[in-house]
Amino acid sequence: MTNYILTHKLSELVYFNDLSAEEVQELAQSAITRTFEAGQTLFFEGEPATGLWIVQDGRVKISKTNTEGSEHILHILGVGDTFNDIATLDVGNNPANAIALSHVTASVIPSTSITQLVENNGQFALKVVRVLAHRVRSLVGKIESLALYSVVVRLSRFLLKQSEDPNLSGPGVTRTAIASHLATTPQTISVALREIERAKAIQFDRHKITIIDEDKLRTIAML
Repeated sequence: MTNYILTHKLSELVYFNDLSAEEVQELAQSAITRTFEAGQTLFFEGEPATGLWIVQDGRVKISKTNTEGSEHILHILGVGDTFNDIATLDVGNNPANAIALSHVTASVIPSTSITQLVENNGQFALKVVRVLAHRVRSLVGKIESLALYSVVVRLSRFLLKQSEDPNLSGPGVTRTAIASHLATTPQTISVALREIERAKAIQFDRHKITIIDEDKLRTIAML
């Protein structure tokens, strides 16, 4: 990917859309762009962080695996999403694994480039605080959902979010991935889908889920 294309993409991201053209160009010049095949690891939990990652193409899952090998997907990311923010800013280790769900093109901006901007640009530092605060709110919401709501409710909320965010569908976002994201099993997801279908909120077959009554789905999702 040329610096020109990457510069344009960076200027559209929430972190960088208030920076000057020169600042964005410097970030693009410092970035390293790589490609990954489905199933390939971008980085492992516990390794020193290299910087802030941006998905250019494809889908990436951010996940943690317990000692028994069970995986929980924290985030499913797509084009335009950034990740590994915290480790970039505290110059620590990666808090989770990043694995390609499909063919992926991603760029990483070195931690030094980001921290230098934070030190020299107060407006950018404030933007970083606000973006991270928004993500903390989202994380609190996810913890609440996992702790308080059934799989049917969690799945209904995911389907509504999926209909609004194209990054949550497409190659690699399988029923198994959705189950791992919602802390359940593919079999339980199938049972929940049938229950939501019986309520006439969705129609689904093996390959496609279609929302036919959004109001009913919102009611099931307790929204």
